[in-house]
Amino acid sequence: MMAKTVDKKILQAKNIIDIETMNVEDISLILDTALSMKEIMSRDIKKVPALRGKMIANMFFESSTRTRTSFEIAAKMLSADTVSFTASGSSMSKGETLLDTVRNIIAMGPDLLVMRHASSGAPYFVAKNINIPVINAGDGRHEHPSQALLDLFTVREKKGKLKGLKVSIVGDILHSRVARSDIYAFKKMGANVRLVGPPAFIPDYFRQFGAEIFYDMEKGIKDADVIIMLRIQIERQGKNFFPDIREYYELYGLKENILCFAKDDLLVMHPGPLNRGVEIDSEVADGKHSVILDQVTNGVAVRAALLYLLLGSRTDENID
Repeated sequence: MMAKTVDKKILQAKNIIDIETMNVEDISLILDTALSMKEIMSRDIKKVPALRGKMIANMFFESSTRTRTSFEIAAKMLSADTVSFTASGSSMSKGETLLDTVRNIIAMGPDLLVMRHASSGAPYFVAKNINIPVINAGDGRHEHPSQALLDLFTVREKKGKLKGLKVSIVGDILHSRVARSDIYAFKKMGANVRLVGPPAFIPDYFRQFGAEIFYDMEKGIKDADVIIMLRIQIERQGKNFFPDIREYYELYGLKENILCFAKDDLLVMHPGPLNRGVEIDSEVADGKHSVILDQVTNGVAVRAALLYLLLGSRTDENID
C-alpha cells in the first residue's frame, strides 16, 4: 500500500534526464515511493492497476540487459503496456534521423518514453521536441539517473541513512555515466564521495564535482562505508587506453585482502556487468559485503516509482 506521506505528492520534474539538475525533494520522493513499490514485489500477485491503460515505449539504441528488463518488469507490475524498440533493423539503418524515428513511435500513442542512447545529450534533445515524459536510461558518458537512484535506495535500505556516509567510487570514472550520476546523487544526499583509480581515469577536472580524488586504492577505500566498483569501459575508450589489465587488477581490483581498510559493515556495489578478475574478485562479488543482486532487485522498485510518479501520481489512479 502506498504510504500516506507519498501518495498525494507530485514529482516536480517532468522528465528524468539527469541527477545534476534534480532537487533533493524529488530524489527523496522517488526513494520513498520505491519503498512502496518494493512491497508490491514481495506479494504473491505482483501486479497493481496504477498505470492500467498507459503505454510505455522502451527505445534502446545501445545494448542493455538489466536496465531494459527492469523497466519492462516495472511497467507490467503497474499494469502498463510496453512496446520495445531497438535500433538494429530499424529505419535508422536506412538513414532516418533520431528525432523522426522517435516522432513516429510517439505517433503510435505511448504515454512515456524510456530511452538509452550512445550520444550524450540525446534524451535531453528528444525531450525538448516531444510532448510526453522521457526517462534517460543512459546517454553516452553523460548520466544514468535511474542507476544512481537505485544505488541511493540500496544504501539507504541497508544503512538506514545517506548523510555522512563515506562512498568510494572506484575504476573508470572518466568514461562512466554511472559515476557521474552517483557523484551528484550521493553528494546531494549528504554523503562524502571519493573517486579512486589511475590518473588517466580521473582527470583533475573531476575535483569540481566536490569529490576527493585518490590514486592509491588502499587510501581511497580507507574507512569507506560503501565501495562502488566500475568496469573498464573499453567500448568507450579504445583498447589501448591503459597498458595492462592484469596490472590494473593488481592495483585497483577489489580483492578480499584489502577489504580490511574499509568499515566492517562495508557495502560492495557494482552497476554491472561484472568483469570478474578485472575490477572485482569473485570472492568479493559473491561475498558477505556484496549487495550487487540487491541493486538489481531494487532497480525494479525504483524504476516502477519513476513510472508511477511521472504518470500515475498525476491522475486519480491509486497504486492499489
